[in-house]
Amino acid sequence: MECRTDMSTWSRNFASLLVVLLAMGCQPAGDGTAADAQAAEESAELALDDQVAQASYGIGYTIASNLDSQFAGSLNTEALMAGLQDSMEGRERRLSEAAIQTAIAALAQKQQEAVAARSADVLAAGRAFLEENGRRDGVSTTASGLQYEIIATGDGPKPGASDTVSTHYHGTLIDGSVFDSSVERGQPASFAVNRVIPGWTEALQLMSVGSKWRLFIPPELAYGDRAAGSIPPNSTLIFEVELLAVDG
Repeated sequence: MECRTDMSTWSRNFASLLVVLLAMGCQPAGDGTAADAQAAEESAELALDDQVAQASYGIGYTIASNLDSQFAGSLNTEALMAGLQDSMEGRERRLSEAAIQTAIAALAQKQQEAVAARSADVLAAGRAFLEENGRRDGVSTTASGLQYEIIATGDGPKPGASDTVSTHYHGTLIDGSVFDSSVERGQPASFAVNRVIPGWTEALQLMSVGSKWRLFIPPELAYGDRAAGSIPPNSTLIFEVELLAVDG
């Protein structure tokens, strides 16, 4: 479902999120300075002994965690704190509504351009990786662009698109960063073959129960130009997948 809103509403929401981000303490990791020590002391004095406080802290921490990677380093902390304090203490704004909207729109545009540049870099790196990887002995490439390497071959049945399977998997980006792993959780994952990313749907139907493959999935067979959790847009994904069972 596509959600649309006008620039004024979007800008107000954007500004609110930025203010919350700073207000909830989304700051870079401490480096041992006096300011870090003071922040740690103030945090230790915060009372979190009732549900309202606990919920408030949890909401703030979650918002900060979600937004930090997008906005950290792009904001003027002193100006943000001034705007927050002026609003909370009922003082008049130091800037007109028009000036604020223009500035927020400009910041949003800058962020979008930065994201686009990073996505282009990720896409280029993935393309280069797959081109080189596809030349390695033992790596096969299907017509769709999926690459796979057989680690172990099983002798069980192969699932169909409508089957549910049980698997163990370990997923990384091409730089080795782990974004998901049933192996690390110690709990196999079950799902319908046709309800996962296209690269998985294709590979699973080629595997027999008992097999273990390493998959190299281009973005068009994964999440494309969308981010997915810690997976950046246009990412090439690597999975080690062990097919444990076909549940029917």
